[in-house]
Amino acid sequence: MTSFIIAGIIGPQEVIVILIIVLLLFGGRKIPELMKGLGKGMREFKNATKEEDPDEKRDQGKIER
Repeated sequence: MTSFIIAGIIGPQEVIVILIIVLLLFGGRKIPELMKGLGKGMREFKNATKEEDPDEKRDQGKIER
């Protein structure tokens, strides 16, 4: 556990334990639905960060003096 805290890297044993816990909590049928929802959320977040704010775009053309 000390090496995890010091290095900040998750090893293969930790990944296996996390996967087993997720499988036990959600079951095999729910995992694809969870991953689909996660992917959709990440995609929406990425698109939202790329879009420009309409007010910001409008204000860039006008310079108040």
